[in-house]
Amino acid sequence: MSVTPIVQFGTSRFLQAHADLFFAEGKPARAITVVQSSGDASRAARLGALAAEGGYPVRIRGQQDGKVVDEERRVTSVKRTLSTATDWAELSRVVSEEAEIILSNTSDSGFDPKPADDKARPDQAMSYPAKLFHLLAGRHAVGGKPLTIFPMELIPENGTVLKTRVLEIAAGQKADPQLVRWLESCLWVNSLVDRIVSEPIEPVGAVAEPYALWAIEAQDGLALPVVHPSVELVEDLEEIERLKLHILNLGHTAMAAFWMEGAADPDAIVRDLLAGEVGDRVKAVMQAEVLPGFALRGLGAKAEAYLAVTLERFANPFLDHRIADIAQNHAQKLERRIGAFLDWVREVEPGYEAPVLDALCAREDA
Repeated sequence: MSVTPIVQFGTSRFLQAHADLFFAEGKPARAITVVQSSGDASRAARLGALAAEGGYPVRIRGQQDGKVVDEERRVTSVKRTLSTATDWAELSRVVSEEAEIILSNTSDSGFDPKPADDKARPDQAMSYPAKLFHLLAGRHAVGGKPLTIFPMELIPENGTVLKTRVLEIAAGQKADPQLVRWLESCLWVNSLVDRIVSEPIEPVGAVAEPYALWAIEAQDGLALPVVHPSVELVEDLEEIERLKLHILNLGHTAMAAFWMEGAADPDAIVRDLLAGEVGDRVKAVMQAEVLPGFALRGLGAKAEAYLAVTLERFANPFLDHRIADIAQNHAQKLERRIGAFLDWVREVEPGYEAPVLDALCAREDA
């Protein structure tokens, strides 16, 4: 069995087509132990297939730089799979003896506290941060060096949030001060991930768009986990977060709002809407109200380039992205994606005019 310096919590098809692929393609190639933290027995086949000899397929399908991409790649980075429900002793050994980096993508609610988090010993009913605390405490107890921890959950400042939660658990467990200092000395890394992974391949593998990003916020002592074209070290994540939230996500939400004004065909998909009247309206509001707002914040050229890539992603001929799915939780998305954009721009230009975006927010408030 290979030594695995990467321990990854999560088995999702997103991770299969994102970090796991990067670790297979990048320099140096890195070996991974994948851990199922949910204990979901229905995913046992997926877990077993991840480390199969010869790897698993990731199909890259879409448009990039005006050209159609349709190719298959093999992911051979996963060398071992474990479950927190059945393999705790071996998992603890791997984290204590082999790990250099811990990754996670346990869902956006995966950091939420659970009643079992207060227990003194590891329990399957615990949240991911509580399980992580016990694993890190075990590593510290045998003299292991501090680790670098990369949460990939879609939570702002995800590294800081996870560190805070683990330290809260340590306080609740009345952990030894030396352990607390050791936990604080680990590198807890903020990062942002982006790739549309449209469908699974059974029993394991995924179909994904060409675009992919893993943006990692720099800090003292941090090295990139792998050198790969989709992995970037940045000084501040806010710029990338703003571009994603207020162009890609805002564009999706504006499209959903315009779609709901019409017949609202429940089976309508993004690329078809983009090619028609709804798409014309989205492009118009981007040009008239979104890009000028980014320019006021000093990001005009970057926003134009990001919009061009975003529209190409929306037009992906292989991706059946239903607008009805995007329209879920529409009110909250209007506030976070459009209302927050207007607030951000009006911090520097209080009288900034954006009649279409204002109308979308006002219509929801009415």
